[in-house]
Amino acid sequence: MHPPPPHRRALRLTRRFVRHAVPGFALAACVLGASAVPALASPPAAYSPDRVVVGYAPPAPLSARVASAAGSGAPEPAMTRTRVVALPRGVTVASALRRLRRGSNVAWAVPDYVAHTAGAVIPDDPGTSHTPGGWRDLQWNFAGEFGVGAPEAWANVAATGAPGGRGVTVAVLDTGIAYANRGPFRRSPDFTPHEFVRGYDFVSGGPFPNDRNGHGTFVASTIGEATNNGKGLTGLAFGVHLMPVRVLDSQGEGEASTIARGVLFAVHHGAQVINLSLEFSPGVTASDIPELIEALRYAHRRGVLVVGAAGNEGHTAIAFPAHAPTVVSVGATTEHGCLAGYSNDGTGLTIVAPGGGADASLPGDPNCRPELPAGRDIFQVTFSGSSPRLFGLPTGYEGTSMAAPHVTATAALVIASGVLGRHPTPSQITARLRATARKLGGPGDQSLYGAGLVNAAAATAPGGPGAVPR
Repeated sequence: MHPPPPHRRALRLTRRFVRHAVPGFALAACVLGASAVPALASPPAAYSPDRVVVGYAPPAPLSARVASAAGSGAPEPAMTRTRVVALPRGVTVASALRRLRRGSNVAWAVPDYVAHTAGAVIPDDPGTSHTPGGWRDLQWNFAGEFGVGAPEAWANVAATGAPGGRGVTVAVLDTGIAYANRGPFRRSPDFTPHEFVRGYDFVSGGPFPNDRNGHGTFVASTIGEATNNGKGLTGLAFGVHLMPVRVLDSQGEGEASTIARGVLFAVHHGAQVINLSLEFSPGVTASDIPELIEALRYAHRRGVLVVGAAGNEGHTAIAFPAHAPTVVSVGATTEHGCLAGYSNDGTGLTIVAPGGGADASLPGDPNCRPELPAGRDIFQVTFSGSSPRLFGLPTGYEGTSMAAPHVTATAALVIASGVLGRHPTPSQITARLRATARKLGGPGDQSLYGAGLVNAAAATAPGGPGAVPR
């Protein structure tokens, strides 16, 4: 057999670099088995991990003792004295409260609970801090200054009876997903069995699309990782059904024909949104991959939204398949709200989303400071090394691969919210995402940022562009 044409093997992951450093937080799949995800209506309250509040009962004043001896009515009791107690390193809130509550003069001792803006939902996932709500320390991309407004979006969809995008099916065409325990493979401990629907492995040929790389698990975690389960981090559309479709091998490469078959499988098996965190090399055009272009057109005609990564060469041209006219093309932004230095941009860019990394050099853009240290990476639970049995929160994940699933998840939340009606078309969803995006850059920067930074909170809120009356 002749080897495939160069463009067949030119496709690669749109993640820039993975160091796979030893994570500061690890999850052992054999110990932390996945459990059912509770609804987000009443998440456990978050509190400060390094202090508690103590109320000390004051001694009865002399006037009270005299009044008691004389048999007269008791005066107004003195107020409890309140003190915020800082905890020494290594002392937990629970142990401090147990000790303090044994004090004879302690009226009460409680954690110093954390409030949040009204209308937002704050899950209890601990991240690396081991305290409820600690996910926010890492997931700036969800809840930071230049995040996508996840807590407000969660509240919006919960109010419609579809928490986390429940009822929507999202296909992840990638290196597979750590979705099941089978042979040497383990389900990621921050996934649950019931959140997956049947997928397929188009690389090995078979019904078991287990991940052999970690990239697909990371992407799927950003979209639909279990949330409010006291483990790991959060997923933006945690209530969706994930469809694992393996089209890339263990090295993160796959042929256009294989990806086209994956697209058709997803369409025929009920996917409403397809995520493509992958790109072909610069120079590959639509005429080089006609079978994939036709599959993408077919998905659009069948009412399936396809989201693709714009690519990581820093070029003023969008890579295929994101450059196809029926695909929502996603560039990457940093923690500072600047276009990432590696992100492709240019005509045809639809929108941007958090991808992490260093700022691009864009004179005149107030958010871009390339001379400063790079912004943080994107974090999710995936392989902590090369083994498909060990999971953690590895560093080094940045790229348009990481940006695309933010848009995919937001689209799923929009569908679930019903804000566009029961069966919105891909064009309607795209228009809603663009109309509600947060503008970045300066005048004339649409080629750099598209419509702006995806805003899950605004996209799922009642009313606004394209919304149907309720």
